[in-house]
Amino acid sequence: MDDCPKDICAVTDSSTEGVPASQPPSDPDGTTQRSLEELVARAIAPVKREFLRPPPSSRTTQNNPASDANVKQPQANLVQEKKSKRQLKRERRQEQKSPLNLCPEIAKTGDVNACSYKDKCRFSHDIEAFMAQKPADLEGDCPFIKADAPCPYGLACRFAGTHKDNAPAATSNLLKKSSEVNGLNKDVQKLLWKNKMRFTKADVVVKSLGLAGPNWKVKKLVDKEEDEVGLDGSHAADKTDCKKVVDDSVDCSECPSTFPAAVNAEEACETDELRPLKKAKLVVDEKSSDEGEGATVLEKDNEKNSAETEPADNVLAEPDRSPKISNLKDATVLEKYNEKKSAETEPADDVHAEPDKSLKIHPREKMLIDFREKLYLAPLTTVGNLPFRRVCKTLGADVTCGEMAMCTNLLQGQASEWALLRRHSSEDLFGVQICGAYPDTIARTVELIEKECTVDFIDINMGCPIDIVVDKGAGSFLLTKPLRMKGIIQAASGTVDKPITVKVRTGYFGGKNRIDSLIADIGSWGATALTIHGRSRQQRYSKLADWDYIYQCAQKAPCTLQVLGNGDIFSYLDWNNRKTDCPELSTCMIARGALIKVCI
Repeated sequence: MDDCPKDICAVTDSSTEGVPASQPPSDPDGTTQRSLEELVARAIAPVKREFLRPPPSSRTTQNNPASDANVKQPQANLVQEKKSKRQLKRERRQEQKSPLNLCPEIAKTGDVNACSYKDKCRFSHDIEAFMAQKPADLEGDCPFIKADAPCPYGLACRFAGTHKDNAPAATSNLLKKSSEVNGLNKDVQKLLWKNKMRFTKADVVVKSLGLAGPNWKVKKLVDKEEDEVGLDGSHAADKTDCKKVVDDSVDCSECPSTFPAAVNAEEACETDELRPLKKAKLVVDEKSSDEGEGATVLEKDNEKNSAETEPADNVLAEPDRSPKISNLKDATVLEKYNEKKSAETEPADDVHAEPDKSLKIHPREKMLIDFREKLYLAPLTTVGNLPFRRVCKTLGADVTCGEMAMCTNLLQGQASEWALLRRHSSEDLFGVQICGAYPDTIARTVELIEKECTVDFIDINMGCPIDIVVDKGAGSFLLTKPLRMKGIIQAASGTVDKPITVKVRTGYFGGKNRIDSLIADIGSWGATALTIHGRSRQQRYSKLADWDYIYQCAQKAPCTLQVLGNGDIFSYLDWNNRKTDCPELSTCMIARGALIKVCI
């Protein structure tokens, strides 16, 4: 008991050895029994002997050199087992190629051909070797099978023996689809990685607002040239693409056959569609009138155009001059290319029709969300994840919103950022919150979210006080740039049909509130709801929220703009008091109060 603390193990103090027999009785091991008072007087913890650790039996090994060698041996082994980075890298590769490291897709489906990466996959595809080296199953039943759901682990499950008919989970994706949505498609992610994703609606809206950058035309021209590259590397642009856009009543002679190098063909089609049609002038050529022909300039242009198109028709009609296909493989490649081209041109036709105001949804026709008297759970960054929202949803939350996601990271296809947009099936009224600094970035992001995700509204965060966000010109920094706020809201609301909401603070600096001067314009810019946090960016999360200023802003807001309050809602009494003090408030957002007491 030498290794025990003295104040606990001093019950066997050696100072009592050799005392007379009149002393208190001793234990069989020769130690003296002391009373509780004596132990306390000597500052010894009165611990019962049965709870003390027995003395170590290694007293005799202190002078034993063999025991010292045994103790030092592990240290020597640790030094010898140190490996280089190359060896560790080789072992990691061997571990990846190990039969036990089975491909997850193959484990789910049990089909060797289920993996889309084929031979380039980093995991093993040998099912027989995996089953031969797989450790024995654990005792018990698979929890997914108990819940009458397919197991997402399939053959790799440690309870695979309890699966029905020992079959793999061929329908494991159904579990994800039924519980979580808004996952990032791998094909879309690859396009985002390579910067090949097209945002036609956002580009048209940003250009119409005059917010396009100086390199917009150059980038559009490069993208168009890439689309026009044929199978043999030559440019095969269709010179009459804009005829598909212009109404049938327009004469084909007004469609230009070629476009200048500095002007994009798509841009020319858009401008021609918006430009009013010119009347054909029956101007008689002086030379032809002298000769008595009486041909007009318009007729000559028609004859010229028909003469240009006839040889092309003849080429297609002549079998010997048609494109020759050497084998079936070339025909398959050509067919796939034509399908790809047709798939790429279809969205372009829809976008060309976008400038027609008769086809666009009027702001009054957009779906609106009524936030009145609803419990709105704030999009708590880093803590308002999907499991937390599920718990709050079961406890009475009406509206939920995902964590703040940065637009630049979403456009780059970062999986960690797209995970913030996930939605559970129990969230019946769900929105996502994004943060960006420029109109074109946010317009592209909202178009991508509307296309790939299922959401009810999109919230733009213009009140984030984090330094790394403000330094990039986003978040609370936008409170100092009203014109940029206007461009962002107009670009976002004009690109998508989903309702656009905005979250702001009272101002950037403390004591210099400015939302009351902008709230009348925010509704006209296209926002359907405005959430006001009753603190400035300089305050961060300190001091109390200024609810009097929130009431003032709510009273100045137009009837078409819903105003939501945020800050210091820690109980249902706070929520009721804020609503009673200002009936103009639609509802109050609950943030830290839900973290402190989820059942709020």
